[in-house]
Amino acid sequence: MLNDKAIVLGVTGSVAVYKAADLASKLTQDGARVEVVMTEAATKFVAPLTFHTLTHTGVTTDMFTAPTEYNETHISLSEAADAVVIAPATANTIARIAAGMADNMLTSIVLATKAPVIIAPAMNVNMWENPVTQENISKLKARGFIIVEPGYGRLASGKMGYGRLADIEIILGTIRQVLGGKGDLGGRSLVVTAGGTQEPVDPVRHLGNRSSGKMGYAVAEAARDRGAGVTLISAPTSLPDPASIEIIHVQTAHQMKDAVAKATGKADALIMAAAVDDYQPKSAAKSKI
Repeated sequence: MLNDKAIVLGVTGSVAVYKAADLASKLTQDGARVEVVMTEAATKFVAPLTFHTLTHTGVTTDMFTAPTEYNETHISLSEAADAVVIAPATANTIARIAAGMADNMLTSIVLATKAPVIIAPAMNVNMWENPVTQENISKLKARGFIIVEPGYGRLASGKMGYGRLADIEIILGTIRQVLGGKGDLGGRSLVVTAGGTQEPVDPVRHLGNRSSGKMGYAVAEAARDRGAGVTLISAPTSLPDPASIEIIHVQTAHQMKDAVAKATGKADALIMAAAVDDYQPKSAAKSKI
């Protein structure tokens, strides 16, 4: 899905910039043509050479000293982009975009592009929860910007809270879902089952199997990447929830059966990759799937 796609990766001045290097690397490995645009503050955390080495393309850092191969860089990049991704996005950059400012290369590209814009915020929890920031986020959502919500955890300040840059796999999944919207499964609704159900024997033990759920998750992600709306019904696994997919977590075969019956009411197809246990204790429902 990302092969030969042109992605402008905007990098702003957050300590999470080092994660953007990983994102740039994985996008490039997936076949995307990544053009990195860094704000001046971002260059204080990671050198542009890092992104140049990972993407094998030029890195734009200044509005007035653009690479010579571009003509009116903010216009050419904005028109060439299949998607603009800003990760990490600081509160300052979010505020500038919400206000329609074009005072640096990145904000100029955002203002000029007609490509989808994906924003992954990263900041201190107090800055994220500030009503001004939340108002700016609401404005951007209303204008069609895609926001990858920050995660919860320990922040650079030492505090615990929301503000961590979302996991790179979540950002990648969002990019794939956005770019796959016009794929051959666009407009289709699929239900996928995954994992192995667990039947309780007593309050401590259960009867299960070794199904990892990897096949079902991979099928769900592939369908998402091709434009389908996907509902994933998952028995217990160790896998993280994939991005841009509706997840329904179940444990027993009876719960799986009920969830599938409900989800398939308006679906175009059901793909079953789950391992269902035959055994059910006397207290459990007798139905099997």
